[in-house]
Amino acid sequence: MSEIDHSDLPEVPEAGGAGGTATVTVDEVTEAMKDVVDPELGINVVDLGLVYGVHLDEHSNAVLDMTLTSAACPLTDVITDQTEQALEGLVGDVAINWVWMPPWGPDKITEDGREQLRALGFNV
Repeated sequence: MSEIDHSDLPEVPEAGGAGGTATVTVDEVTEAMKDVVDPELGINVVDLGLVYGVHLDEHSNAVLDMTLTSAACPLTDVITDQTEQALEGLVGDVAINWVWMPPWGPDKITEDGREQLRALGFNV
């Protein structure tokens, strides 16, 4: 008998998706990242244009290319923690690749982000 019979156990999907195949999409990860809010501005990191790229492997592990509004931002730990919480259960492991090139600028803010900033009194 080469295989153990687990038919009496409930089916539990593997972390990141059943069968270890990529079942999550870049769009789903990007949408989930809208729950990660820049603590200083109160706008999510996607609409601020801080997420430069989402990379998924065949096991639904994610690597996010992200930047911050400033390289001296002291809040990387807060954003990292929020990212892990936002993607928990959606992806296997998550890693953030902090990048500084190209540098972030207001031109990277989405129209939704601009509307949110205008509502807060910013002139963008």
